[in-house]
Parts: sequence; structure tokens; C-alpha cells
Amino acid sequence: MEEKKSGKAGNARSAAQGKTGGMPTLKRPIIGSILKSALTFRANKIPLVNVFHVSDPVKVQDRELKKLLTRASDTAFGNKFNFNKLLNSKNLREDFAKTVPIYDYDKMFMEWWYRCLNGETFVSWPGKIKYFALSSGTSGASSKYIPVSADMVKAIRKTSTRELFSLVKYDFPNELYQKQALMLGGSTHLQYNGTYYAGDLSGITTGNLPFWFEHFYKPGRRISRERDWPTKIEEIVKKAPEWDIAAVVGVPAWFQILFQKIIERYQVKNIHEIWPNLEIFVHGGVAFEPYKQSFEKLLAHPLAYMETYLASEGFLAYQSRPNVNSMELVLDNGIFFEFVPFTEENFSEDGTIIENPQTLFIDQIEEGKDYAVLISTCSGAWRYMIGDTIRLADRERNEIIITGRTKSFLSLCGEHLSVDNMNRAVQMLGEEKNAGILEYTVLGVKSNGMFGHRWFLGCDQALDPEEAARKIDGYLKKLNDDYRVERLEAIRDVEAEVLPLSVFYDYMRLQGKEGSQNKFPRVLKGEKAEAWLEYLGTVRK
Repeated sequence: MEEKKSGKAGNARSAAQGKTGGMPTLKRPIIGSILKSALTFRANKIPLVNVFHVSDPVKVQDRELKKLLTRASDTAFGNKFNFNKLLNSKNLREDFAKTVPIYDYDKMFMEWWYRCLNGETFVSWPGKIKYFALSSGTSGASSKYIPVSADMVKAIRKTSTRELFSLVKYDFPNELYQKQALMLGGSTHLQYNGTYYAGDLSGITTGNLPFWFEHFYKPGRRISRERDWPTKIEEIVKKAPEWDIAAVVGVPAWFQILFQKIIERYQVKNIHEIWPNLEIFVHGGVAFEPYKQSFEKLLAHPLAYMETYLASEGFLAYQSRPNVNSMELVLDNGIFFEFVPFTEENFSEDGTIIENPQTLFIDQIEEGKDYAVLISTCSGAWRYMIGDTIRLADRERNEIIITGRTKSFLSLCGEHLSVDNMNRAVQMLGEEKNAGILEYTVLGVKSNGMFGHRWFLGCDQALDPEEAARKIDGYLKKLNDDYRVERLEAIRDVEAEVLPLSVFYDYMRLQGKEGSQNKFPRVLKGEKAEAWLEYLGTVRK
């Protein structure tokens, strides 16, 4: 029976590749050989351990800050904070931190970036902003609009090329560079309102790929333009046997779904029966470790995993060497970094930063401690709190790991639900049903091999749990674009249980956290989630 299935897959691949294969059979090997030769030449000219390695991070970061201030000195932002005067400072980075306040998205948008959306030029970066990356909203708005300047597009492309050069450290065979890469991202068919283009950052960057990479890139321009996600996935499944994929790039949850669909469609045991040359997975957005075990069940053998830290605001770091779980900060390509110790002295209990926190620079942070990240970029973000927390893993290599967010959030598969999203959804439910939902918490769970959310609502009035789950689900789809996408397939179940308020208050008392200064955690994970479920089991008995 198994041989018959493999035969089907082999016949499907042979028939499909016999039709077209995507590009002339000679052209791709020639370009692949040139690429491999270029990578090897670069590696031979510069020792592998030092390829793009920054040996003097202070000097490099000071230079980047000076370049950013010089470029933006004639903008409205630069005029307000007198960048020309700052550039004459002998203590540039210290005076910069004293002069320019810390911004989050809401503050940056309300004071500056809304003007870019209206078509105004030279606001916080020179020229006109042509692209805006849509990112998950943390308030009532469906999405954030993050400016992506032409300089940022070039910077992302440059860092992506560096990441490509790091492949020489993995000792892949020459033939691998003649194969194709599948990038699973947002639509390249961007929204255009007559003034600017808006869409997912992956759609913006994919639409600006170098000409030579198009020979390797899949799913190709037509499928990449598709905005309907299920349709895009179905088109990729149909085309899968025609391609010779060596690398996949994207979010783990969606590739797990895609691989499962391909395996089911062609009745094979694993994805390598369709793509025997698959060797590389470049991933980011969420931690990969929770997926690894179930993901590798879909493979004939493990892949080389490369993590990236590519946010809507810029390409901050990437894994530059094999067999590590840390990423090297990109210190010399359009981003100036600052770090705020993630402590009670600098942040409130809900993750809000205080007015004048302690800020440190790249040479001042210590290994093993958590820091919130501030960035100033070539897209006109200034001392911008990106919302992530990081930990320095290797001082010599400037390598970091992402440890979480400054505020509680839930992201099993890339849904990026913030507490603000959750608060708003519960509030909308209470208002619609005229019910006082004064407490709640939510758990992320595995559900039939995929994922689910379990809501626990504290309400002393009659409230139908099934209707409450359905309503919350609907509100979150409107409040958060990422949630809406992941809900299509990755998040299978959304459940709710309505509990008397006393259940929440009694639990807090048992934890020694009774009183107005203590708040019930909105997201429970790990041991805290297990303790809560154990407590509920006792209550139900």
C-alpha cells in the first residue's frame, strides 16, 4: 500500500515537472552555480567566523546614529529636536537619549506618522513614504500603519543578502543552490488609495525582490498576489509537485498546515516525498520550539533551522551560524538600538514603560538579563519601543534571543493577541449582552493537533458560554488582523466557560494576592495555567 502511495507522488511530480518546471532547465543551474561561487569566494576572502561580524559595536552604532540624524536633519521631526545641533555633540548617543523622548506606536502615529498617511513629505524621514506595513492593532483600530521607506526596503534587502551569505557555514552541497525557495507570506497585491500602498511587510518586500532571485522564488508572482489566504494555500498545494523546493521561509504554524495538506492531497508519508531536496527552514514571528516535535513528524529528516527577527519596523537580527538558538543583531544597517532593563523600576505591572526609564546602549547590556528594545530607523521611527523583550546571549557576537513582550499577550501560532485586544472583546460582549464581566483569563491549548483558546469569564449573570465564545471570536477577528488569518485554520476551537466572580477572587486569595493592587492575569501559561486548571477541578467537585 505504501509503495502505491509513493508511486502516486512520484508520478505526480514527474508529470508536473515534465510540463514546465517554472524556468528553463539550464538557466537555474547556471545562476545557482554563480551564486554558490560568489558565496564561496566571499567566505574564502573573509574567515567564516568574521563574515559581516561587528567587532566594535560601539563605533558601528555611533556611526549609524550619526548617519540617521544627518539624513533626517531637515525633516519636521529633525527640526523639532534640533538634529543639526545634536550632530555637533561630543557625547552624541547620550545627548540623543536626553533630547528625544521615547515613543510607542500610538504616540508616534498621533504626533507624526498620520501626516505621512496624508501624503506629507519630510515628516520623520526625508522624502515621501510610499509603503505602509499593516501590523496587528493593539487598540480599537484593526491594524497599525508602519511606514516603510525606500531606504528601509534597501536595508531589508541588504540584510537578507547577508543572511543568504551565512549559508556557507552550513556546508550544503553545490546542487542545493540550484533549487527553489518557497516564501509563504502576505499578498504582494497591496492596497492602494491613490497616495500610498499598504499591506503585510512580507508582501512589500517580496514585491521588491532582486531580479536574480525571481528565478528561485516560489510560489511566483501570480499566486503571491492572491489576497484570499485559503485560495493561496490551495494554489500552492496544486503546484507543489511541479517545484523543486530546497528552502521554505515563513511562520511555523502555516507551514505545518501547508505540509499536512500536501501530504494528504498526494497520499505520501512526508513532505520529502514531494520535495526531496528540502533542507532549510527560515522562520520567525513566533518561537519555533513548541512546533518542532509535531513539525518534524511531517519530514523524512530534520531541516537546518534559521531564525530571523524581521519586524514591520525593520530587520533587527538573524541567525548567522548553525546549531544555536540566538540571532546576531544587525548593528550597521539603518537601525540604532537602545535597551531598557525590563524591571519593576522601569515598567508598571501591565508592562507600561515609565516616563524617564533607564536606557542602555549595546556595550552596556549584560548577558542573561531581559531588556525592552528601542529602535531608531531609516523609516523615521525614533526611540521607538517595538514591544519585544530580548536577552543578550553572546557578548562577543552581539547575539540575542527574544524572550517575550513588554505586555502580556497570547500567540500560539502568530495570532499576536494583546491584552488590549482581549479587554476590548470582553467589553464589547458585556455591552452587547448587558452583562458585567468583571474578570477573565484565557489559556492557549492544543486542540486536535492544532490550537485552541479557552476563555474563563467571571460573571454573576446568566450568560450562554457557547454564544460568548462565538461573540468574542467575532470581535477579535475585527480587532486583530493576525488573529483573523490564524483563525482560518490554525486556531480550530474557541471555547468559553462562565464562572461566578467568587471563583476568581477565591483563587487570588489562595495565591496570597487578594486586594485592589493585585490583578488577575489575563493570560495564563505553563505552571500557572496548570495551577488554575487544578484549582477549577477542585471547585467543580
